[in-house]
Amino acid sequence: MAKLILTHEVTGLGAAGDVVEVKDGYARNYLLPRNFALTWSKGGEKQVESIKAARAAREHASLEDAQKQAAALSSKPVKLVVKAGETGRLFGTVKQGDVADAVEAAGLGRIDKRKVELPTHIKSVGSYQANVRLHEDVAAVIELDVVAGK
Repeated sequence: MAKLILTHEVTGLGAAGDVVEVKDGYARNYLLPRNFALTWSKGGEKQVESIKAARAAREHASLEDAQKQAAALSSKPVKLVVKAGETGRLFGTVKQGDVADAVEAAGLGRIDKRKVELPTHIKSVGSYQANVRLHEDVAAVIELDVVAGK
């Protein structure tokens, strides 16, 4: 088992600044090459506080702010214009970054693409839902209208 300090939030594992133990292969092949984690050391333990402080600065200032943004995100659907063929099949797939950009373009605030969860692969035109984790205790559901364009 490898002991690591997470530098980014990893779904199902922990948030930035958490010290976790994972299997060696998961650490060596996934977390470390993608810079999601650092190997734990006594010197690295000092970095935990700075990582946690940076995470706190990025997150919403309070639970109330997150709840307000969740209400705004759930209030109206977000239109996402993508390239598609005549049958409605997309050229590619909709990614978390595309959803985050569409939310910002719709004037609903800025969200981190790593906080967006797409339950299914979006490969055709239609209506979909996406989950956004705004705070530890607050999650919002976004209605996506994927339309052909460009």
